[in-house]
Amino acid sequence: MTETATPRIDGESIFQTLRSEILSGVHQPGTAIRETSLATRFGVSRTPVREALSRLQQEGLLERVARGLQVPQVDPQQVIQIYDMRILLEEEAARQAARARQFPDLMRLEALLQRDRELQDPDDHTRITTNLEFHAAVWNCAHNPVLRDLLDRLSTHLIHAPRSTLSTGNRWSESLDEHEALLHAIEQQDSDAAGKIARSHMETARTLRLQLLRETALQQPLSNSGSRR
Repeated sequence: MTETATPRIDGESIFQTLRSEILSGVHQPGTAIRETSLATRFGVSRTPVREALSRLQQEGLLERVARGLQVPQVDPQQVIQIYDMRILLEEEAARQAARARQFPDLMRLEALLQRDRELQDPDDHTRITTNLEFHAAVWNCAHNPVLRDLLDRLSTHLIHAPRSTLSTGNRWSESLDEHEALLHAIEQQDSDAAGKIARSHMETARTLRLQLLRETALQQPLSNSGSRR
């Protein structure tokens, strides 16, 4: 009988695991991340853990505070700035995707959309994860690695917003309808329509994010309002 090899745990695998967890909201803003706990969790020394945490800091997914490392707190101004840039780049990515998409790209988008349609009342974590996967698939359709890298980096910053806009009202189902319209425009190689749909899609997300940020600000005690960014 052939033995199944145990996956090797190193700095790269720890980095990828933690990165995925932070991006999908497993670790909320303000969560402390400790070397010793992670070394125990992954069954390794602190060296590969330290390597992974250093890379996460470089990506802006962790910040150093007085007591160590933590997932960054919400910075409302930065979040909105990121949405403004996402609007511009998502529009351009959609336009390029419509011109450069290949048959395997369309199959991937169709499969992701069908999967998301079949989800039954998914939780916030699932909505964040599946939405990122669909958007990343659109970026890949553009076959522009520079644009993909920029969008990938920007998307990491939105972990500072702890609740997904996709859990607001009927936004989940509306978002899937917009994804379907975007897929159709890309399939038809209609770059103008694809760009407009992508821009409108992200502008709606920005509006909802502003609403959520205002609600969060109203819930904060007045005594703490002066100390928060």
